[in-house]
Amino acid sequence: MPAQHQAPTPSATAATPPCCVAIMQPYFLPYIGYYQLIAAVDRFVVYDNIQYTKKGWINRNRILRRDGCTALISLPLMSDSAALDVRQRQLAGAFRRDKLLNQIREAYHDAPQFARVYPVVEQVVNCSENNLFAYLFHSLTTVCTYLEIATPLVVSSSLPIDHRLHGQDKVLALCHQLAASRYVNPIGGLGLYSRDCFSANGIELKFLQARPSAYAQRRNDFVPALSIVDVMMFNPLADVRRQLAQDYELL
Repeated sequence: MPAQHQAPTPSATAATPPCCVAIMQPYFLPYIGYYQLIAAVDRFVVYDNIQYTKKGWINRNRILRRDGCTALISLPLMSDSAALDVRQRQLAGAFRRDKLLNQIREAYHDAPQFARVYPVVEQVVNCSENNLFAYLFHSLTTVCTYLEIATPLVVSSSLPIDHRLHGQDKVLALCHQLAASRYVNPIGGLGLYSRDCFSANGIELKFLQARPSAYAQRRNDFVPALSIVDVMMFNPLADVRRQLAQDYELL
């Protein structure tokens, strides 16, 4: 794992200068807006001690098949209590990494950037970790390395706060621990947080609105919000980095 993605120790955190922070739960090969958020901040906190949600996107995403239809890619999990956190969940023993790779290879083997991107996908999928959070964290660091995003990724449970807190209170505690002067959240969380409350805590609250550019896929109608794999397969790295830096606004 690259050194810049290691979770800091509490002693190092205490010395962190004022910075811009974002906090998200992990997702499997998420859409480009997730990586725009990582690239837009100084520290990116990844929740490991947050409850796994079955109907969310933590262990699944969408890709584009050669016939122009979308397909689901997913990580099967062991059956367990719905109350467990992400870090307490395990990949199913029957998880066929080769089958998932075949699904992605079949979808993109004729894509213009396949030769460069598929080895990155192999590195992600073939990760030997069976713990769900460790597997997802490895995928995030691997893709960030390819995209040349140097933002440190911080594991939430490594920070010495009261982890019994929830919602806005927990976000504020994590921000204070990282000496954050600004907190950035995806636009979908606009109704979750109070600007006045953040301001009273000395933190500026911003929301990131992704505005992804259309790019050539295999059909006339552009299909947005797919896995980052789709963006990487159809765009040279320089174009992806431009999208990361420009195709959003902070509100």
